[in-house]
Amino acid sequence: MTAKVILNPYSNRWNSQKRWPQAEAALKAAGVDFELVVSERKGHLIELAERAVRDGFSPIIAAGGDGSIGDVANGLARAARSKKETLGPLGIMPLGSANDLVYSLGLPTDLNEAAKVIAAGKTKAMDLGKVNDKYFVNNSGAGLEPYTTTKHERIHWIKGMGRYLVAAVWAIMDKPEWRGTVKWDDGSYEGLLSLVSVGNGRRTGGFFMTPHADPFDGKLTLAFGYRGTRLGLLTALPKAFNEEEGSYVELEGMYEVHATRISIHLDKPSPAHTDGELFSEWIKDFEYEIFPKRLNMILP
Repeated sequence: MTAKVILNPYSNRWNSQKRWPQAEAALKAAGVDFELVVSERKGHLIELAERAVRDGFSPIIAAGGDGSIGDVANGLARAARSKKETLGPLGIMPLGSANDLVYSLGLPTDLNEAAKVIAAGKTKAMDLGKVNDKYFVNNSGAGLEPYTTTKHERIHWIKGMGRYLVAAVWAIMDKPEWRGTVKWDDGSYEGLLSLVSVGNGRRTGGFFMTPHADPFDGKLTLAFGYRGTRLGLLTALPKAFNEEEGSYVELEGMYEVHATRISIHLDKPSPAHTDGELFSEWIKDFEYEIFPKRLNMILP
């Protein structure tokens, strides 16, 4: 069957558009038969993915970053006949800046190798998260994490991963905080919050915000807590690069749990995101759930 490649030209600050000729050549060299469509506006990726499924294209290939993959997954879900129907297969041509899901899934970032994985067509069903009315493939969050994204979007003079680090320091210096109630399957927390991160994958923006998440275990991983000073937050920052021992979730005031359902209520609105894409409005209430093995991914 013919694949549909859905390109987000804006991904990685228009770098994905510049790299598309290389991605196109890689797909052709690997023998992938495909048609291309290009997103023209915010939300268009969702529409294009839904239409591609309804028109019978398979697989669907997201060419972009984590936000692009998340939007394409939402389009696949829109085209589904039920909430239980398996979505995909979905392939990835990694053209983003962080490529967090690609990392968590063990996919290559080299475009020639990524094209070969798609051509081989081997699939595995991964979990799919949902918050309120939107699905996510890798990560979602409230508090400091999306607050950092608001800073990240304002930085234009730094490229690559360094932009995430500068944005994080900038956000920490503002020291935003909330009071809230967090509930999960068999536990709850009430008190001050610096951040709440909900991961299907381990990494977001290059930081291991939910370092023990597994996109195949049927659960979401919830990391949350409160650090009372800017120094405490700055001390935690380098530990967020640790994937194994020495993670920031081991610090005093921080917690990490695994759950199938999570609810969050905050005393005041917070920015929020799914897969790095900010919600249009700041919100106070979040309802999370996991759909095990819902998304069929093309993997090595």
